[in-house]
Amino acid sequence: MSGIFQRMSLIFRAKTDKALDKLEDPRQTLDYSYQRQLELLQKVRRGVADVATSRKRIELQANGLSTQADKLTQQAQKALEVGREDLAREALTRRSGIQQQLTDLQAQHAQLQGEEEKLVRASQRLQAKVDAFRTKKETIKATYSAAEAQTRIGEAFSGISEEMGDVGLAVQRAEDKTAQMQARAGAIDELLASGALDDPTGTTKDDITLELEQLASTSDVENELSRMKASLGAGPAAAAPALTGGTAAQPAPVQAQQSPAATEPPAFGTQAQGQPQQEELR
Repeated sequence: MSGIFQRMSLIFRAKTDKALDKLEDPRQTLDYSYQRQLELLQKVRRGVADVATSRKRIELQANGLSTQADKLTQQAQKALEVGREDLAREALTRRSGIQQQLTDLQAQHAQLQGEEEKLVRASQRLQAKVDAFRTKKETIKATYSAAEAQTRIGEAFSGISEEMGDVGLAVQRAEDKTAQMQARAGAIDELLASGALDDPTGTTKDDITLELEQLASTSDVENELSRMKASLGAGPAAAAPALTGGTAAQPAPVQAQQSPAATEPPAFGTQAQGQPQQEELR
C-alpha cells in the first residue's frame, strides 16, 4: 500500500509541477521578487530609524544627567563656601552616581551608533542591490516579451499556434461542409433526372420526359409546316379551271385571292406544274 501511495504522490507532484510551470509567468515572478526586496529594504530603513531614535533618546538623557552633574557640582561648591561640608559631600556623592549613569549611557550611545552605522551601510548595499535587480528585471522582462512575441509570430507563420490551429480547423470544417453540400446537391439532381425521386412541385422533369416533349414539339412544327405548304400549293390548283374554261365571266374576287400565288416563282405558273407539286406535298 505504501508503494501505491508513493506512486500516487509522485504522479500528483509531477502533474502539479507541470501545471504550475505552464501557469508561471517569469515576468510576474520577477515583479514579485522585486516587491519582496522593496519590503525588506523598507524594514531595514525602519530599523535604522528605530536605532537612530533610541540613540537620540540616550543623547537627551545624557544631556539631562550632565546638566544635573554640573548643578550638583555648583551646589557642593556653595555648601563648602558656607561651611556645610556634609552637604557638599552629599552633592558630590550624587554627582558621582550621575557620572556612572552618564558612563553607561555613553556606552549604550556608542553601541547604538555603531548599530546605526551598520544598518545604514546595509541599507545602502540593499538599495544598490534592489536597483541592480530592478534594472536586470526590466531587461529580462523585455527580452522575455520579445521572445514571446517572436515565438507567437513564428507559430502564426508555421500554423502551429492554438489560434491559427483553430482558424485552420474552422476553414477545414467549412470546406468539408461545402464539399458535402455540393455532393448532396449533385446527387439530388442526378436522382431527379433519372426519375428515382419525384418532384412534388412538378417543375423538374427527367431527361426522357424532356426528350419526348422535344420530339412532340418538333412533330408539331413539321405538321404545321406541311399544312402551310399544302395551303400554298392548293391555291394555283383551284385557279386552274378559270384559266382553261375560255370564258371571261370569272368573279374578280377569285383573281384577287389567287393573285399572291401568281407572283410566286415559275414552279406555280402552270396547272401541270402545280398539280404534281400539290400531290407531292400531300
